[in-house]
Amino acid sequence: MAPVVPHEVHYEPPAYAIAVLDALEARGHEAWIVGGWVRDALRAAPCHDVDVTTSALWQESAQALRDAGYVVHETGTQHGTVTVVVDDKPVEVTTYRVEGSYSDHRHPDEVRFVQDVREDLARRDFTINAMAYHPQRGLLDPFGGCEDLAAGIIRAVGDPAQRFAEDALRVLRAVRFACQLGFVVEDSTHAALVEAAAGLADIAQERIGQEMDGIVGSGRVGWALMHETDVLCAAVPELRAMRGFDQRSLWHAYDVMEHTARVCNAVEAFTAGVASHHLRWAALLHDVGKPACCTIDKMGRGHFYGHPVLSGELTEFIMERFGLPSSLIRSTSALVRFHDHIIRPTSRSMRRTLAVMEEADPGHAMARAHELMDLKRADAVSKVPKCAWYAVELDEMDALLREEECKGTVLGLGDLAVGGQEVMEVLGIKPGPMVGAVLHELLAAVVDNEVENTRDALMEELWRSALENG
Repeated sequence: MAPVVPHEVHYEPPAYAIAVLDALEARGHEAWIVGGWVRDALRAAPCHDVDVTTSALWQESAQALRDAGYVVHETGTQHGTVTVVVDDKPVEVTTYRVEGSYSDHRHPDEVRFVQDVREDLARRDFTINAMAYHPQRGLLDPFGGCEDLAAGIIRAVGDPAQRFAEDALRVLRAVRFACQLGFVVEDSTHAALVEAAAGLADIAQERIGQEMDGIVGSGRVGWALMHETDVLCAAVPELRAMRGFDQRSLWHAYDVMEHTARVCNAVEAFTAGVASHHLRWAALLHDVGKPACCTIDKMGRGHFYGHPVLSGELTEFIMERFGLPSSLIRSTSALVRFHDHIIRPTSRSMRRTLAVMEEADPGHAMARAHELMDLKRADAVSKVPKCAWYAVELDEMDALLREEECKGTVLGLGDLAVGGQEVMEVLGIKPGPMVGAVLHELLAAVVDNEVENTRDALMEELWRSALENG
C-alpha cells in the first residue's frame, strides 16, 4: 500500500490511540486512525476524538485489546464496532466495512466486512472525512480530501446523489461542516443535497436537532439561511413562510428571511463572534411567527402585532421537537418573547426589564438582559438604515444596565425584604394565589422606585394596603 502524503499532519496521535493500533497490529491485523481526528490534525486544529478502523473482525479486535489489558465494550457489533478504554479515553474500533442499500434513507439494509481500507473509506460521506492515518505508514487519501481541505470545499465521496440517498441526514451534515469550517459546498454536491433535502422528513427529529444545533452554534447560521435555504427550510419547516415574505414596512428593507439572516450575522458582530448558544438560536427564531401575524392596513403597510409571543411559542415547539435541553429552550424563548420589549434609557426602564427577564428565565435576569440588548442592536441594524440610531441608543441603555448590576438591583420576589409570611400576617389571609399577587405588587412598586426595598418600608406599604382594603 502506497499512501499519498500531500500535507503534513500537524499533530501526532495521542499515546492512547497508538496503544490501540499497536495492540491490533501485534496480532497481525491492519489498523488506521480515521475520521475527525485526521481532518483536524491536517488543519492544525484541536483534534477530534480518535476513531480506529481495522481489518480485524470485531471479535478479533475485542480479543486482541482485552489480551493487551484494556476494557472493551461491545457497543455496536452489528456494524463491527467495539469501544476500548485506554487511559480513561474511549476509542471506537470498527472493522473495515461496506454497506448495502438504504431503503429507509437512514440505516443500511446490510453491512459487509471487507479487508481493504480503501473500500471502507469509499463508503464515507465527504472527502475530508474519508482519509486514514498511521504514524508509520503516513496518510492515505484516495479521494483528494487534503486538496479539498486546502481549498475549503465540502465534496461528497463518489456520486453525491447516492451518498445523500443512503442517509438524508448527510444533507444537514454537509451544511454543518461548511458552517463550522467556513467552507463552501462543491457545486455537484450542492445540487444533489438540495435535491435530497426532502428526505429529511424520514429522519428522527432528535438527529436533525443535533445537526441544527451544530449549525447554529457555528455562528454562521446567517450564511446558511441565505446559501442553503432549501436545506434549512426542510430541516425546520416553520422557516419556509419567512422566505420571500414582504414585510411591507417603512422600517424594513428585506423580506423576513433575509432580515433574519442579517440579524444572525449582526449578533456575531456585536458579540465579537462569541455569542451565547441561546442568543444565536434566538436570532434565528426571533421572527419565525411574523408571517402568521401579518395584517395589512388601508395604506398597504404590514403590521405584526403579537409576533414576539407567537415566535416564542414556536421557538419552544421547534426546540422541544429537536430534543434540545430545557435550559437552552427557556433562555432562547425568553429572548425571543421580549425582543420587542420597549426599553428606554432610564434606570426605571432597566429595572422593569430585569424584572421581566427574571420572570422569564429565573436566576439569569442580568445575563439575559445584556443579551437582549445585543439582539435588539442586531435587529435595529438589519432594518432600514435610519433604524441604526437605535443601536447607538442601546449602548447608553447597556451602560445603565451595568449601573443597576453594580447596585444589586431587585430582580425577583426572592430579593424582596419581606415574604409570604409577612403578607399573610398583615393582611390576615391564608396561603394561596392572593399572597403571590400581593408580592408581585410590592415588587412592581420597588422596581418603579415607589417603595424602598427595606423591611420597614414594605411592611408600611402592606399596612397601608390592609387599611385601604378594610
